[in-house]
Amino acid sequence: MCGINGIITKTSQKEADITSTLNKMNNLIIHRGPDEDGFVTQQENDFSLGMSMRRLSIIDLSSGKQPIYSDDKKIVIVFNGEIYNFKILKAELEASGVTFKTTSDTEVILKLYERDGIAAFKLLDGMYGFSIYDQNINKLYIARDFFGEKPLYYTNNNDQFLWASELKSIVKVLETKPKISKKGLNLFLRLTYIPAPYSIYENVHKLEANHYMEYDFETHHIKINEIHQEIPPKPQSISFEDAKKDVRDMVYESVESRSIADVPLGTFLSGGVDSSIVSLVLSQLNDKKIETFSIGFHDSSDESSKARTVADLIKSNHHEFKIGEDDLKDNIHEILMNFDEPFSDTAALPTYFVSNKTKDYVKVALTGDGGDEVFGGYNKYYVGKMNNKYTSVIPKPMHNIMLKSSEHLLSTKSDKRGKRFKIKKLLKSIDYDGGYYWDIISLANTENELSEILASDYYENNLFKEYKEILGNKKIETLTDFRHVDKILSLEGGMLAKVDRTSMQNSLECRAPFLNKKLWDYTNTLPEEYLMKGWNKKHILKEAFKDQFPEQFLEISKQGFGSPVGNWLKSSLKDELESYIEKDYLLEQGIFKTDKIIPLVQNHLDSKRDSTFRVWAFYCFQKWYSNIYINQ
Repeated sequence: MCGINGIITKTSQKEADITSTLNKMNNLIIHRGPDEDGFVTQQENDFSLGMSMRRLSIIDLSSGKQPIYSDDKKIVIVFNGEIYNFKILKAELEASGVTFKTTSDTEVILKLYERDGIAAFKLLDGMYGFSIYDQNINKLYIARDFFGEKPLYYTNNNDQFLWASELKSIVKVLETKPKISKKGLNLFLRLTYIPAPYSIYENVHKLEANHYMEYDFETHHIKINEIHQEIPPKPQSISFEDAKKDVRDMVYESVESRSIADVPLGTFLSGGVDSSIVSLVLSQLNDKKIETFSIGFHDSSDESSKARTVADLIKSNHHEFKIGEDDLKDNIHEILMNFDEPFSDTAALPTYFVSNKTKDYVKVALTGDGGDEVFGGYNKYYVGKMNNKYTSVIPKPMHNIMLKSSEHLLSTKSDKRGKRFKIKKLLKSIDYDGGYYWDIISLANTENELSEILASDYYENNLFKEYKEILGNKKIETLTDFRHVDKILSLEGGMLAKVDRTSMQNSLECRAPFLNKKLWDYTNTLPEEYLMKGWNKKHILKEAFKDQFPEQFLEISKQGFGSPVGNWLKSSLKDELESYIEKDYLLEQGIFKTDKIIPLVQNHLDSKRDSTFRVWAFYCFQKWYSNIYINQ
């Protein structure tokens, strides 16, 4: 696990200048790879190239140093990630006469590329961001994994092309500060994160998951293509019992493949269905006790007791940590600023803390991430049934009256996502034209709410146009539709960014067995009722493993992995938040409507109306703006 950086100048530059830029980029991401670094530079008449990396040694501790070159030195790679099927691929290559100098997965990618070219990328099962320079054809290839577990940013202008694992490595070496992207700003204030291909900056992009980029040095043109062309889901005819067996076998296979390491590893065990199953399977695949880790807040309910039940069941060495507001005060700036752009998923805070504690025991942690997307586990997946039933019974004019009344009748002073919150969220997402899911995933502001608080120069409507085109411009109304929206938006931009930044900030590698292309493709072929039977979510996954847990254990409702930030905004963060709603500050900034944003925040601070997620998103943006953007 590492971080990579790269630069192409469109005129020839001195090697010392290229190396200096790479050093600066590398030094900003030492946390991603504290064990060692590596560099390669190339000077030609009409361009210069530099690639570098920071390494966190997980596999091949002694001989896996990068960059790695082909035998003739004409091809070179820098790589961030893990290839879980590299031993299988290596054996195939060796059987055809290919020889290796290392035992690393990085060299396997290089040798595959030498044999198959870009077709090699389709053979990789893993999480990755890598760049390959091929002097034979004068091209550079940059690739990102199927789900987008590993990040990859880039920017292209008249003078240079830059790419990096983290945004800071690009922005800090640009001669001029990029402007705020209106698209990125709107996406953040709707979703709480910014999905690919956008970032908070104009002309700085994220390479989309499951894509590779081709840079042609002769023309300096860029092409971006899919690695795996996704086939529209088509249900197969299979019995539930046979499908259940397949699911169980594939989960075991995936956990085993993702537990390959030359260093100690354990699991994040929250007590939810996904992390409990991953921990159970890992314990059965190991002769020794495994290490499990959970975290909770002193002032909030969590699933610690469920985690202890699983830990006792599998006889793990369980580590349970509790944190409170004092921990937040000491670490919140470091946590939020490490994202380099606004990010307001409240689960980032506990994920950081559990990573911070876990790194003292192991170097790799398996997680349950992706189980909800792969198997249909979110409460929001009920919305299709609810919207259709609701709109068939309640006329639209009556709904509008109910929606307006809900602002007062369902308002609450608590920041917990209780029944009132959920009913209000459902009412706001109801759409008589079939667009309800876009508001359901808007965890901060709905479209109407955003238009109320953003200045007209910064507001953008029809925000999800490109993503709707990717999905074929059809109504999003089935479970399969919801899961695909989440894959390209919520998973890549939210959950995986959260886990990558907070874990790598602590030099800890996280792996997610449920994020396996084979498993994803398979569940896409199952009848939807196998995934969600009535109101029972993740039906087939729970059925596949229920015999290994106490009766009804997997049916206990999940508490979630958020943080009581609504209360913290009124206490330890209050002074800072109030400074962000000073009228002169807002007017000079020019982004928000002062007559709307000030009362929204003030009513929350005064406990007149809870607006935790809207105010938290505002706070996270303003914190980024005042500490990073205006100081660049």
